Amino acid sequence: MNQPRQTRRDLLLHTVFGAILGIVILHPLTTAIYWYEFGGEIGGSRDDLISLAMGRLTSAFEFEMVTMSALFAVIGGAIGFGFGAYHVGLMRERSRVRYLERELDEELPLLIARGEGEHLEFKSSIRWDRRQEQVNRDLQKVIVKTIAGFLNHEGGTLLIGVEDDGTIGGIEADLQTLRHASRDGFERLLMDTAKAGLGGNACALIHCRFHQIAERTVCRVIIEKSLNPIYYTDDGVARFILRAGNSTRELDVREAQAHFQQRGKAQS
Repeated sequence: MNQPRQTRRDLLLHTVFGAILGIVILHPLTTAIYWYEFGGEIGGSRDDLISLAMGRLTSAFEFEMVTMSALFAVIGGAIGFGFGAYHVGLMRERSRVRYLERELDEELPLLIARGEGEHLEFKSSIRWDRRQEQVNRDLQKVIVKTIAGFLNHEGGTLLIGVEDDGTIGGIEADLQTLRHASRDGFERLLMDTAKAGLGGNACALIHCRFHQIAERTVCRVIIEKSLNPIYYTDDGVARFILRAGNSTRELDVREAQAHFQQRGKAQS
């Protein structure tokens, strides 16, 4: 079952269960409160409290009690919905943790040996052009587009510092171009670039880890799937980027519309 449908189902079940509990619990509870507040004024002895409460619950669905029962059902349903929303959020966070754990459990050399694919991409650097031997900020745009493609698909992993053929070049040349030549400085550059191109919400789905292999540093970027479309903005123009197979491509208006329709059907 897909996630949106499962979420709606969980919220509905919690709401219905809460409404039932609202009637079952609040009717006897209010009776008990009245009993202790007014004592013998409502008749009977304290030994009859349970019988009185159960009698009130039995008459909950009689015509005279419909309004009060409906009110209790609404209160219980609201409480159940709140617990349901908390439960859904908790399960979503657990799912994120499991996803990240699975990604990190795979050894980097084995990951590289798999080669590029639908959920894995190699980039030699984030800004240092090895051919021109100088900083090329257009490479940062390529990185962000790749991240956008993963966000709009099923998520994936981007390895920065790895050539297309799997050769490890490292990010040391990139580090030397930074004001703060450190891993923190590199991650800050990546996140700032992603925020500028994709928006702050996308950054919550991007996670950086660094690995040392053969005295060279590789940045491992783990990208989660976004539930909402993420647009890459360049020079004021919003573009929709999608991962397709082992490549990342920009969709035109017609292709994007068809993709959203298909995605909507899958989530309904």
